[in-house]
Amino acid sequence: MFNSLGTVLDPKKSKAKYPEARVIVLDDNFNTFQHVANCLLTIIPSMSEQRAWDLTIKVDKTGSAEVWRGNLEQAELYHEQLFSKGLTMAPIEKT
Repeated sequence: MFNSLGTVLDPKKSKAKYPEARVIVLDDNFNTFQHVANCLLTIIPSMSEQRAWDLTIKVDKTGSAEVWRGNLEQAELYHEQLFSKGLTMAPIEKT
């Protein structure tokens, strides 16, 4: 493979996977179900109202829930936005 400058690109490096990460919300004793569900609905792209409630219930019942997985840079953004709304967040988990 060649780029526009005529240098050879290593196919193994050009196919390298972008770092991925998981965004996980933790249970706490101060956020309401409504607040958690609303935050998920407004911050996480393509989140449906039903999925937001399902994840909120999972956080309450199991102590945590993965609310988004994907590109590390986007994960950092969603993590920060959820944290800034007062949600209790686990550290970002790189996959």
